[in-house]
Amino acid sequence: MELRDIEIFLTLAEELHFGRTADRLHVSQARVSQAVATQERRLGGALFDRSNRRQVRLTALGRQLAGDLRPAYADLLAGLERARQAARGVTATLRVGLLPFNVSELHGYWREFRSRHPQWDLRILRAPFVDPFASLRAGDLDVLVVWLPVEYPGLTVGPVLLTDSRLLAVCAEDPLALRSRVTAEALADRRHATAPAMPDYWEDRYLPFQTPRGRPIERSRTITNSDDLIHLVGTGEIVHVFPSHVTHHWSPAHIRWLPVDDMPPLAYALVWRAEEETGPVRALADTVRDLGPLSFDLG
Repeated sequence: MELRDIEIFLTLAEELHFGRTADRLHVSQARVSQAVATQERRLGGALFDRSNRRQVRLTALGRQLAGDLRPAYADLLAGLERARQAARGVTATLRVGLLPFNVSELHGYWREFRSRHPQWDLRILRAPFVDPFASLRAGDLDVLVVWLPVEYPGLTVGPVLLTDSRLLAVCAEDPLALRSRVTAEALADRRHATAPAMPDYWEDRYLPFQTPRGRPIERSRTITNSDDLIHLVGTGEIVHVFPSHVTHHWSPAHIRWLPVDDMPPLAYALVWRAEEETGPVRALADTVRDLGPLSFDLG
């Protein structure tokens, strides 16, 4: 079985839809059908039940083959990637997950690290919006950049990369948009959103559960990605307090950004698993310490 045919089979086993599989792999549907038919002839049995084209299902043989091939295919791809890195003189990969957007001001850290350590591959990734610490604990990320405090056992908190002032994002039609700035008391009069699986202490640091005068700050929506978040702000369904660096990434004309005078800035730091403090992890921490933290203040 050709490597491309394995990729087509496993993708179709996941999507269970010929059109989506073709789109995902940038091939024609005919190519997908041909690859599957070829393997079915070689194996002597059907891999997919195609009696209903809209509801493709794996057969028992297909489920068995998918279960056997997935780990082997993943190992093969990982081996090829290690070989490519070795050919370039790369001896390790450092995966850094960002909760802040990878705005241009942060790129100085990445350039300096790569300049100092060309033997290591640095990959800057978006951290999952929902429970980013799970990816760190599972080993999918080596370092996480998140706001403080972080109070998980087994995690080491490293140097701060940036401190960031707070801006309230509101729809341009909201009466608050006529103001030049607000205080935290204004947050009690509007609906807000939250993400699932956030520790209370960590969520409270980002958006307090009550104002300084004790008025509750209502969370009316649970969202799972940043695109939905900014969309809900733009429709006027919610308001949201952001770190100010997001304005370097988003600048929609229908949203107004208001400094929140009495909310303390967020500090974002490197965090990693204590048991996985590798040479690349220490080197990134040293680079950040040497360059010092950035400060965003658009208030």
